[in-house]
Parts: sequence; C-alpha cells; structure tokens
Amino acid sequence: MKTTFLHTLLAVLLLATTASCRQAGTDDGNQSRTLTVTIEPLRYFAEQIAGDHFRVNCMVPEGNSPETYDPTPQQLVELSKSRAYLRIGHIGFEQTWMKRLEANAPQMQVFDMSQGISLIRDEGHTHEGHVHAGGVEPHVWNSPTNARIIARNVCDALCRLDSLNAPFYTARLDSLNGVIDRTDSIVRSILADAASHTFLIYHPALSYFARDYGLTQLCLEEGGKEPSPAHLQTLIRTCRERGVRTVFVQKEFDSRNAELVAKETGARLASINPLNYHWDEELIHTAEQLTINN
Repeated sequence: MKTTFLHTLLAVLLLATTASCRQAGTDDGNQSRTLTVTIEPLRYFAEQIAGDHFRVNCMVPEGNSPETYDPTPQQLVELSKSRAYLRIGHIGFEQTWMKRLEANAPQMQVFDMSQGISLIRDEGHTHEGHVHAGGVEPHVWNSPTNARIIARNVCDALCRLDSLNAPFYTARLDSLNGVIDRTDSIVRSILADAASHTFLIYHPALSYFARDYGLTQLCLEEGGKEPSPAHLQTLIRTCRERGVRTVFVQKEFDSRNAELVAKETGARLASINPLNYHWDEELIHTAEQLTINN
C-alpha cells in the first residue's frame, strides 16, 4: 500500500513540475504572488509583513504535528504555484520533505527563517532525553528574541522577491516589531509573579521561551517516545523537588502521562497550542498559565 501511495505521489509531483515549467517562461502573474510556509506561526509573520502583496499557504494544517505530517497530493500541486518557500528551519517536516519539494518545484526559491538565530543544540542542553533531527531544537518561533530575527528574515526575503515594494515591507516589519516588543513586555510582567520557574511539558516546544525568560523546561517525552515507568518516577520526584505547579498539554499529543504526573505532584494541567497562528496571543496565554493558582 505504501508503494502504491509513493507511485501516486511521484505522478502528482511530475504533473506539478510540468505545470511549473510551463509557467516559467511567463511574466510574474499570479504564480509569483504565492508564498508557502511550513507552520501557522510562520504564516502569521509572513502575512503581517506581506500584507496583500502575497498570498501565504501553510503546509502543515492546524491540529497536525509538523514533526510527522506528510503533505497531500493536492498540496504538492499547489506548491508548484509558489514563488518561494519560507522554511522555519529544522522542524521534522522540513527535514523529511524539503529536498523533495525543492527538486519537484525547481522554480521555487527557498529561504531559511532561522538564519541568525542562536540555536539550542543537544550538546550541553537536554530535554530529559528528547532528541531532534540534526541535534537542533527546532521550535525557534516561541521566543520574542527569535521572533524579531524571523520577522527580519521574512522582510529580507520579500524585499529580494519584490524589490519595488521594499519600503512597504520595511514599514510593516517596523509595525510587527512593535507587536513583538509589546508581547515581550507583557510576558515579562506576567512572569514576574510566577511562584515557580520550572514547568513540565510533553513535547519540548518551549525551549526558546524558557531561555528568553530564565525558566526551566522538563519534558515528558523520552527519546521522542512515551516515557518509561522509571522516567515517569524520576520526573515526579523532580517536579516535587522543584515545586512544579504547571504541566502543559498539547492537543497533538496524548495527555494521559501528563495527567498522571499532575495528579501525583498536585500540579495544574494547562492546555497550550505552540502552533497557534496568533503568535502574540499564544505567548501571553502560555505565560498566564504559569501564574494561575500561585
């Protein structure tokens, strides 16, 4: 069945490549006014800067994990219409699919939005056994420090693609930086009242958030898999020792073990969505969850 799917996929990609080649000799037209991004938070940054000059598609739909998602044949056809792809950097979807996407849409320019970010790597920084592809923690967007860099990278990409409208993109970058600065200020004000600076989360999506605000992130995952009983017992003990009051759960992951740890430690379960399109609102919501029931 997998072989049949791959054959179908290759056929769709071939059709997409043929269509893009037919368009290559034409003027800009509609094809040049479409961008593709990997995740919803990056779509937020891209749309804030692009305005109505580009339409922005997102490859990983809300509610799906960008670590494991496979694109649909229709998405691959749509991708052939993109002028450029803005990748978030090192997320699982990009590690698995990026080379194939580039090979089958050769007219599409690719820009890495993580350029210039101080990346967290496995050496010297652990997530309680969690390992990402390439040894890089990929959730770079959950950080105002990184968001400013991502926004600058988006603006630079758009200015390269459409230099005539560079002043427009630069002005919108300034506005977006104002939103990022205000969000950062609000989060810092909220966290000033946090009784505990350590939290537990299933999947380590808040590593850069924790770095920005001097927090400690503990992770339920063990090597990217469900935790063993021994790992759970260690986490329960660590949570008690560090006074953990918040256990974050995400809808993409099973919450049973998080519920168990919360029950054993007296911590509170809090639902967050690091893949939320509304980046600023989600960051503030996350901070607020760390101060409830102090």
